[in-house]
Amino acid sequence: MSNFITKEFPPVSAAAWKQKIQVDLKGADYNETLLTKTNEGITIKPFYHLDEFEKLKIPLSEEDFKICQKIVISSEDESNSKAVDATNKGANAVKFVAKKPFNSELLFKNLLNKKIEFHFHFEFLSEEFINELTELLKNETVFYNIDIIGKLARTGNWHKSLNDDFKTLEAIIQKNPSSFMIGVNADIYQNAGANTVQQVAYALAVANEYLTRFGAEIANKIQFNFAVGNNYFFEISKIRAFKYVYNLILKEYGTSANAQIYAEPSLRNKTIFDYNVNLLRTTTESMSAILGGANTISNCAYDALFHDSDDFGDRIARNQLLILKEESYFKHGQQIATNSYYIESITKQIAEKALDIFKDIEKKGGFLTQLKEGIVQRKIKENAQKEQAQFDAGELVLLGTNKYPNEKDTMKHELQVNSFVARNPQKTLIIPIIPIRLAEKLEQKRLKDEA
Repeated sequence: MSNFITKEFPPVSAAAWKQKIQVDLKGADYNETLLTKTNEGITIKPFYHLDEFEKLKIPLSEEDFKICQKIVISSEDESNSKAVDATNKGANAVKFVAKKPFNSELLFKNLLNKKIEFHFHFEFLSEEFINELTELLKNETVFYNIDIIGKLARTGNWHKSLNDDFKTLEAIIQKNPSSFMIGVNADIYQNAGANTVQQVAYALAVANEYLTRFGAEIANKIQFNFAVGNNYFFEISKIRAFKYVYNLILKEYGTSANAQIYAEPSLRNKTIFDYNVNLLRTTTESMSAILGGANTISNCAYDALFHDSDDFGDRIARNQLLILKEESYFKHGQQIATNSYYIESITKQIAEKALDIFKDIEKKGGFLTQLKEGIVQRKIKENAQKEQAQFDAGELVLLGTNKYPNEKDTMKHELQVNSFVARNPQKTLIIPIIPIRLAEKLEQKRLKDEA
């Protein structure tokens, strides 16, 4: 091979590049002019160079990501029909959202022994029911995703009490030691307005609560659920940073793990006006999840905020993932981000800052203590308010909403579900962490002003 290019264009050091830039700035300060600080306190530089490149050891999966269909169980027959249809049309994972115990035999009719991955989100806690379910699904790949701390964070209450909930979870784990019983639902924090560093730190702190109580043997039996926002490279780096720091913490327990990541698009930046833009948002967010190393990805329908679930919306959402996987060469996409100077730099900064927050949480008594004292809620609210102010001022842009809106667009008669934050007036032990979208206040005003 000819070495013409390397002879004609010899390597240039990072110091030489910076010196040339400083000359071209004609006296302007390099740091003030070209370095950008994000809400997380992360520094973005104008260029990245091999001289300053530090590759992090991040565990990656050799398997391609799973395409998941999320189904809220209304009736067992209807939900079974949806699951069978989804898996026949490209999904190879299903997540069932259950508000109460269900008839497992009916729900899983014609679904077993087909190499389908099953996930759950339970809004109840029942040792007897879970044990019966595990017996039925003993030959399947299943993530039960029980997150009693997440339940407290989201609703402000335990299922019963701290002691009862942990005793029930412990009994379930002892009965099913080889199963993925525990989940850490970090999507709660993202949808409420936490920044990328906070999300990683809180996911680590919740995991550490479970590790402290149940031991290192559960380290590789936890599923982590993340919501992915629209800051493309930061969201790639967020997942990678979490995987990296999780293993740093596990070293203290004398073990390691390739964290199982379930990802789905954030709802925080989704809109009801100009709703087709949601298709673009969920596509790039799914790409971030793939490149970051998510094992399983569930997409949300473009009209999920205001329409009841229907076949068309679900099919479009599923097909977005199928196109990324089969037609856009993202099948083994998590390898693509490796060795990117920019992504590695952002990953390292997120990891370092998240680790600092994690250490501070542990020093002050752990995540549960900080949650009970309202510190976690306050920190998330502060960042959410900062983002809201940026959105209101037009600095944080959502196209079609606070930038180039279609003023003739009307939605009042399209709303089939509540599109706005719902507050439960019930008494709670702690302040719950409430998800809220950036566009809610603006959308409510537009709806009010509709003729």
